Amino acid sequence: MSPQLPVLLVSLTVFILSVFLGIEVIAKVPTTLHTPLMSGTNAIHGIVVVAGMIVFGLSITNGQNLLTTIIAFIAVVFGAGNVVGGFVVTDRMLQMFRRKPGPQEKK
Repeated sequence: MSPQLPVLLVSLTVFILSVFLGIEVIAKVPTTLHTPLMSGTNAIHGIVVVAGMIVFGLSITNGQNLLTTIIAFIAVVFGAGNVVGGFVVTDRMLQMFRRKPGPQEKK
């Protein structure tokens, strides 16, 4: 048995449990609260990006297998996409509360 097999098994177990926990948490959020919560979850996605960059950097410097490098790269790309998407959604939400210029304010 390979020495990396137990580490891979533990990592896969944590990943699968995280997916199930994330689905349960998100499913309980009412639709009206989803957009305001996006700004708060950007911090969580930022943690994913930082962790992915750390794993990516360590996998390159330590010469780990190619699969670890690819998964870390994908984590960074998806995490960055979530951060950007969260800020876009939050910005659109905040635009709904901006005051529209009245007829006297238009120039």
